[in-house]
Amino acid sequence: MVLFLKLDLNKLYNMKDNMKKLGFTLLTAFVGGAVAIGAYKLLEDNSLSGLSLDERQKVYFANNPYNIETSTGAVDFTQAAAAVSPGVVHVRTTYSRTMARQGGGDQSDMFEDFFGRRPRQSNPNAPAPMGKGSGVIVTQDGYIMTNNHVVENAEKIEVILTDKRILQAKVIGRDPNTDLALIKIEGSNLPIVKLGNSDQVKVGEWVLAVGYPLTLESTVTAGIVSAKSRQIGILAPEIDRDTYDPANPPTNSSIESFIQTDAVINRGNSGGALVNVNGELIGINSAIASQSGSYEGYGFAIPINLAKKVMDDFLKYGEVKRGYVGVTFKELNSDVAKELNTNEINGLYVNSTTPNGAAAAAGIKEGDIIKKLNGVDVITSSDLQEKIGTMRPGDKVQLTVLRSGTLKSYNLTLKGDESVKIALGNAPTASEVANNLGATFIPLNDATKKKFGLTSGVIVSAVTPGKIFDMYDMPKGTVITSVNGKGVNNNDQVIAALKQDAKMVSLQGIVPDGSRFRVTFPAK
Repeated sequence: MVLFLKLDLNKLYNMKDNMKKLGFTLLTAFVGGAVAIGAYKLLEDNSLSGLSLDERQKVYFANNPYNIETSTGAVDFTQAAAAVSPGVVHVRTTYSRTMARQGGGDQSDMFEDFFGRRPRQSNPNAPAPMGKGSGVIVTQDGYIMTNNHVVENAEKIEVILTDKRILQAKVIGRDPNTDLALIKIEGSNLPIVKLGNSDQVKVGEWVLAVGYPLTLESTVTAGIVSAKSRQIGILAPEIDRDTYDPANPPTNSSIESFIQTDAVINRGNSGGALVNVNGELIGINSAIASQSGSYEGYGFAIPINLAKKVMDDFLKYGEVKRGYVGVTFKELNSDVAKELNTNEINGLYVNSTTPNGAAAAAGIKEGDIIKKLNGVDVITSSDLQEKIGTMRPGDKVQLTVLRSGTLKSYNLTLKGDESVKIALGNAPTASEVANNLGATFIPLNDATKKKFGLTSGVIVSAVTPGKIFDMYDMPKGTVITSVNGKGVNNNDQVIAALKQDAKMVSLQGIVPDGSRFRVTFPAK
């Protein structure tokens, strides 16, 4: 009996020893795994710092497949909505009362139909005005794409996540020429939206708009792509939208090539996501066409390929590096072709080339018709602007032009804006001067000519707050009879007259009360 008990006790001692060894082994494995994971995350974070947004996302999704099946029968967007919604955030902004009284900056009027527009307030005792918009998280450490007009002039930017957390954000970069901005919150392992390819978007395909419209929380709506490469004349504040002609857009530095959709979007959606049925981001919602300020069937998004380039510039250079062809042009159609005495109704007619610019250096001349860019047909001005907008100074492109009935191809090396200015003796271009004026012009009607006893002239149809016409108290309705000593009858003649002197501008005209004036000021 005693011997039996002794044997059992030995077994117990052996079992206890084995358990200790097993526990030690498990502990060692756990610690080793934790160290390995920590080292991997450290290496991952360090390795991502120099990568572009596209490259970062390839790392994110390499071990986390983003498999969403598209519907071949009944339309079903549930998977795409579930995948995208957590990565679309509410952007809340606060502004000083001074900015509110001024309308928030030079672009306030042009965003009458934009979603995130903040209200003006005149009561000095009222709470600080606030605005709202949306944003799209594109990296796990907190980089967020949104619109420039959502965050412009904001004193404070807050991002509200779908889990209700509120985080402070800082602006990394803003670009009014594309209405894009990149902001940053502090975080890790944040939900992100996968970047798509807007070049592959087709008219008629289903899309979802995700954002924070009106006073609602995260909202998903569906529609189709109605059109591509739309220009609506909304990114240049000096352009009068009532007289905007998309076939002959005024000279400006903005890039408009919107994806048009009928997915329901309203104020507050600005900066939100336009995604395809695979849950891939193809555009940043930016504007609506509306007489009432609310949805009337037409929404516009910035193509993601253009947005990616702008965001990468912010990350790499701190500013947008834009390449320039160095031409001014008119978009051809039947009416313009008749005016120019040409049989071509598609392409871009070169009005002029910038001295020592990329086009002039390659041999392109006034009167050439641009037909292709890198072998792809160029039909509209937005076709050229969007593609060039994704490139930087130093990039090489091939332009095919029609000259005297023969197609010829030229290889260009794009130049930066500073190179163009240096080529012009460091003087601003006519386009820059026109933009600085902050006004648009239309021909005088017969009634105005009769009223002031004039045979020619243009009338100011719109004035941008804070720019030269506003500073010199030349309001809407002012008549301009001459620019730099040249009589003018239309917008083209104003631009041509501005080219006569790139450093000073001299204007003569009549203000609405009938008083005549003459004013001269620096072009810069």
